[in-house]
Amino acid sequence: MALVDIKVPDIGDFKDVEVIEVLVKPGDRIAPEQSLVTVESDKASMEIPASQGGVVKEMRVKLGDKVSEGSVVLTLESEGGGGGDPPAKTQPSELAPATAAASAPAAPAAASPAPSPLPAPVGGAAVTVAVPDIGDFKDVAVIEVMVKPGDTVQAEQSLITVESDKASMEIPSSQAGVVKEVLVRVGDKVSEGSPVVRLEAAASAAMASAPAPAAAAAAPSPPPPTPAPGAAPPAHAERTSPTAALPAHEPSAPTGALPHASPSIRKLARELGVPLEEVKGSGPKGRITQEDVQGFVKSVMTGSLQTKAQQAKAPGAGAAGGGFPGLLPWPQVDFAKFGAIERKDLSRIKKISAANLHRNWVLIPHVTNHDDADITELEAFRVQTNKENEKAGVKVTMLAFIIKACVAALRKFPEFNASLDGDQLVYKRYFHIGFAADTPNGLVVPVLKDADQKGILQISQEMGALAQKARDGKLTPSDMSGGCFSISSLGGIGGRYFTPIINAPEVAILGVSRSTTEPVWDGKAFQPRLVLPLSLSYDHRVIDGAAAARFNAYLAQVLADFRRVLL
Repeated sequence: MALVDIKVPDIGDFKDVEVIEVLVKPGDRIAPEQSLVTVESDKASMEIPASQGGVVKEMRVKLGDKVSEGSVVLTLESEGGGGGDPPAKTQPSELAPATAAASAPAAPAAASPAPSPLPAPVGGAAVTVAVPDIGDFKDVAVIEVMVKPGDTVQAEQSLITVESDKASMEIPSSQAGVVKEVLVRVGDKVSEGSPVVRLEAAASAAMASAPAPAAAAAAPSPPPPTPAPGAAPPAHAERTSPTAALPAHEPSAPTGALPHASPSIRKLARELGVPLEEVKGSGPKGRITQEDVQGFVKSVMTGSLQTKAQQAKAPGAGAAGGGFPGLLPWPQVDFAKFGAIERKDLSRIKKISAANLHRNWVLIPHVTNHDDADITELEAFRVQTNKENEKAGVKVTMLAFIIKACVAALRKFPEFNASLDGDQLVYKRYFHIGFAADTPNGLVVPVLKDADQKGILQISQEMGALAQKARDGKLTPSDMSGGCFSISSLGGIGGRYFTPIINAPEVAILGVSRSTTEPVWDGKAFQPRLVLPLSLSYDHRVIDGAAAARFNAYLAQVLADFRRVLL
């Protein structure tokens, strides 16, 4: 194994460019052509690749350092055992492969950047602007079209942005004029010579092109930064014009900008379906990093963040009055002028649940059916069960019996164990029951899986474990997913009846309040009975009132005589 210094290859005439991202660290094993650092000038950003593979022994640059061609990036323990640095020309220029040709006085004609028409156009003549020399890149994808028919463009104004897997660059206009037709669209593949737009050339441009060919060759329009394999791209982090000749404000120039990210990050975003323009960058100058993209994906998956596309699909999204046209805007009040106040941020759980509850309440037509269950005998059985299992350390709650009773009711009324999917109803053949758990940070709903296959003691044990994880803030997404039907119990707190909000995509939820001893007429006399209030909210698109009443009545019968679960 030999130690080799990896240096910045030929990057054209860019000097003292700033390191804005370090992509590897000591101990990393890298492959040839793998990107090591990202550097950026005022017009372009590019990734510096490794000329060979090996293990990184020492980083020789850090964020903020200035580098040029020949600057040492890192020391590598070469896997090939070869010593010494590779020849400088083994890394072709990513940004301006035509620079060397342009600097050779013996061949000025070879430096012509664009295959624009040879005859000098006259004012108002149609001119086709094509892709200039972009090195040895072929069939690169168009990722942005920056002009449209009718736009007035200046010479050297960017028309489109193209990108390969390692580099991105803007294709400029070879002359000024009015865009008559755009010949490419996003997703097209272009190479050198591919037509981009058809212009009606400006008269001044025609006059400017009239001098002798020798004079034109002496001062060719510089091509845009062009990449070559193995180095990095002008990722176009900031939409700056490639020439200072443009006015300070060009109304016809595009106002949008590509996200401030390297091509490798944009490629990752495309693979994940992430809209980069909605990602906030945490890197230097707001640059989007891999961690930013991954964090965005996690936020969307957990529901704490919605993309603009998701918001647009929501009914009434973005309208005044909280998303509903015609409603007055939310009142803005300076509460401090009335007295002392204190502000506290909502917890993360409350932020997530607030959005979900609001959506569910607005989109689901809720109806709530109330009923009572006589649980006198069941409560006596529960107390006796706890006495018998006291040494085992298992404490059975009434909620465990309610879960088992709900499974029996769901079997009898399968439309309650379903979800609405467009014009179809999805019936589930499994029984996963969610139960609301109150935690210091807010309400969460752990899901007890396969409740139909478990006895009361096992249900009690698993409920206790899930409730403890909820209090400790250790519930995983899998612990809270897959529910068929939910139960919200306020029995330990109080209240008589309430309207629980359905946990979409479920179609029903059971609310349980505090049981009380009441006099109940048995036909001969009033008897003291323990009565449990039940509140069943259901989605009226799926379930009608009669079915809900039957479900609640059957559930009350099961709780009154638990032997019914055996039938």
